[in-house]
Amino acid sequence: MKSQLKWAPLAFVRLVVALAAGILTYLYVGQTLPELLPWLLGGFFLIVIGQWLAARRGSAGANDAVGMLSLAVVFLAGLTSAQLATESRRASHLSQLHGPVEFFRAVVDENPVVRPATYATTLRLSAVRVTGRWQTAIGGIRVSVPREEGVAAPRYGEVWLVRGQPAPAKAPLNPGEFDYRRYLGYHQIYHQQFIHPDQYRQIDFLPPSYLRAVSLRVAQVLDGVFRRYITAKREYALASALVLGLKDDIDSETKQAYANTGTTHIMAVSGLQVGLLFGLITWALRRLFGGTPGFRYWSAGVGLLVIWSYAFITGCSASVLRAAVMFSFIIVARVSERQSTMYNTLAVAAFVLLCYDPYLLADVGFQLSFLAVLSIVYLQPRIAGWIDFQEWAARRQRPWQPYLVRRLWQTSGWAADWIWQATALTLAAQVATFPLGLYYFHQFPLSFLLSNLVAVPLSSGALYVGLGLLAITGITHGVSALVPAFASGLDVVPRVVAVLLENIIWAFNEYIFWIGRQMPHALISGVQLTAPQTWLLFAVIILVLLFLAVKRLAWLSLACALLGVFAGSRVWAAHRISTDEELIIYSIPRRSVCGFWQGASADIVTVDSLPLSETERTYRIMPGAIQRGARRVSYHRGWQAANVPATLQADDGLVLVVWRGLRLAFVTGHLSSARQPWPVDVVVLRQNARMRPDELAAVFGKKPPIVFDSSCRSWYVARQDSVLREAGFRTHDVTAQGAFRQQPRQ
Repeated sequence: MKSQLKWAPLAFVRLVVALAAGILTYLYVGQTLPELLPWLLGGFFLIVIGQWLAARRGSAGANDAVGMLSLAVVFLAGLTSAQLATESRRASHLSQLHGPVEFFRAVVDENPVVRPATYATTLRLSAVRVTGRWQTAIGGIRVSVPREEGVAAPRYGEVWLVRGQPAPAKAPLNPGEFDYRRYLGYHQIYHQQFIHPDQYRQIDFLPPSYLRAVSLRVAQVLDGVFRRYITAKREYALASALVLGLKDDIDSETKQAYANTGTTHIMAVSGLQVGLLFGLITWALRRLFGGTPGFRYWSAGVGLLVIWSYAFITGCSASVLRAAVMFSFIIVARVSERQSTMYNTLAVAAFVLLCYDPYLLADVGFQLSFLAVLSIVYLQPRIAGWIDFQEWAARRQRPWQPYLVRRLWQTSGWAADWIWQATALTLAAQVATFPLGLYYFHQFPLSFLLSNLVAVPLSSGALYVGLGLLAITGITHGVSALVPAFASGLDVVPRVVAVLLENIIWAFNEYIFWIGRQMPHALISGVQLTAPQTWLLFAVIILVLLFLAVKRLAWLSLACALLGVFAGSRVWAAHRISTDEELIIYSIPRRSVCGFWQGASADIVTVDSLPLSETERTYRIMPGAIQRGARRVSYHRGWQAANVPATLQADDGLVLVVWRGLRLAFVTGHLSSARQPWPVDVVVLRQNARMRPDELAAVFGKKPPIVFDSSCRSWYVARQDSVLREAGFRTHDVTAQGAFRQQPRQ
């Protein structure tokens, strides 16, 4: 009976755990499952029968059995909802169609991401033409359009007619590389296409949601206010990102500085901004109207109106909508005087969001948001309770002390308590989120506490001043429209507010860069965690919290045991890598790059003698290095500069390399200069090497695989691949099949 009373207020906690478990199961093994909807309907029928039998028997055991059956059905509902939300299973999906697509009609489904050379956006199909006939189709396509003069940026709601067939999204091409195909799949996007300006034209404007179209337009208009009044480029970019969530103009140096100090969340409109706005509105209404009749109800309405209005002016982005839903449930819970069951309130919000889109469970922002709030709700009061600075200051006050001394003690106690409360909140949020930070971002900033203690209050002030600037600009423009004579005088007011906003943003931006300069080694980077290791870390955290709550040594013992398993898995992975040797021919567009790996050390050689860009290193090479726990990665431009234990022989475009018994031939030009056969293990063709199958066979034989590296053009590979296969060669195209990997001879 005690157990039922204990769990009664947390019904949705159990339900959301069961639902999330079902969705998570589908994400791992969903492709092997049959149609689940009939099974779910059968499960609901069993619940009805079980409830009827339990009511007749009236026993606690029967009720418990029905409760367990209900959780099992919710688990099955999670599986089913994820299956139904997977568009690729439907017969009309682009991946299920037969025959080449000649044309397709699609609508732009989001604002473009502005990149240095392209615009990237998502199209949602409505129809395709296959073999001369149009038919209805669905599917998401991630497209890139070149940024050229005369090419307008894609706009949400534009309907395009596009020539050509989209290609299936590519799997990761290099070891450890971010699985962009899986990421797109979680957003129901399974195809990609680079569209040249002459391949498409706009034929209509039909936004999937007119409300969102208006919202995006409002966000662009408000962004124009910041662009007009804030003159410094970096401060303008941060103001637009902080208040409106528009991050296209933030430079890479600023992004890296915020990532290194654990303050990236400041640059994205999400739960932090919505929470700050919610807190301000709650405080202001309570101070001004707290004693008015019906305050609890009408203030909740005002809070909901403000939160959803803010979501509207920020373009109705997914992160803001998610936060708005969460805080809406918190407001409703307060109105119903159920704020004591905050865990259940959060569970209701998560349950509703997952029912709307089961794939939100795979969204990093969703995971971090709910884990951070859950950790803050549970841990922040407990951490803050360790020290009471106001009580400490009160004990040091004496009746005979001067008034100013006593006020100084009170102020000091209040200030110290405020700092400690903020510290407790920051620590609480990190406890639950740092395993995900290590798993997704492979780093942990030790300076997060110093960074957030100053940057969050300053960014909070910037948010409030930024919203004030938008409001004041709207008011002054309205008055100026009514009384044009006041226009020039009233414009001074938003300019003064803009100067204040610019200086606040400059201050916390400089502080972030200062922290980075003063603590250059406070970033733990290059951490590779597997999914099981991440689950182990979460299990250890939960068990330690259980031990602290119930003071039972068994929980701490189990936590230590799991921590030992975690450490053992790390040691075993390091041992396995230390003995591993591997040649990797990387897939990097238009480049010739190979890596010689010996355990945790590597020599990366750019065969074309050109240096790798920072982007190429970060996204193509470093993920594999992090996966291996690399301690030394050296980059070399060309063979002459390479510090590789290899034997080189070069002759008119032919380079022969011997590395740890593995013999490689890099062919760039003709093979006519080769005077004798060269027995090798791998042949790499570069820069559209001009050769014939009989020449390759005469020099290298037909046994070694032929590798087309990324410097070869697609038309060349398509032509030569078929010719070489017909001649009996084995081929590998790193552009289409991913990096070529070969173990040396033992």
